[in-house]
Amino acid sequence: MPYVFLVLAIVAEVVGTSLLKATEGFTRLWPTVACLASYGAAFLALATAIARGMNVGVGYAMWSGLGTTLIVLIGALFLNEPLTAVKVLGVALVVAGVVVLNLEGAH
Repeated sequence: MPYVFLVLAIVAEVVGTSLLKATEGFTRLWPTVACLASYGAAFLALATAIARGMNVGVGYAMWSGLGTTLIVLIGALFLNEPLTAVKVLGVALVVAGVVVLNLEGAH
């Protein structure tokens, strides 16, 4: 069950981060409200996942790492941000770190 909340936390964080540009520096009301609500939902879901037994280090690593990976992909696919070799390498390292933490957490 903690993983369901972790997935919800990742999705909410990705939505909030995707809305940052639309807030125009938090000067536009409704995109700002949606962005902050998404971040609030993300933290609530992450806290729930941890309260239900998920290891804090593994949960946070998965939340931030997978969220970062998704944001890089969204930036490349929908926000016209370049996907460079350095970004691909960075994402691969993030994913590798999450995998290693999960392997350690399984023992």
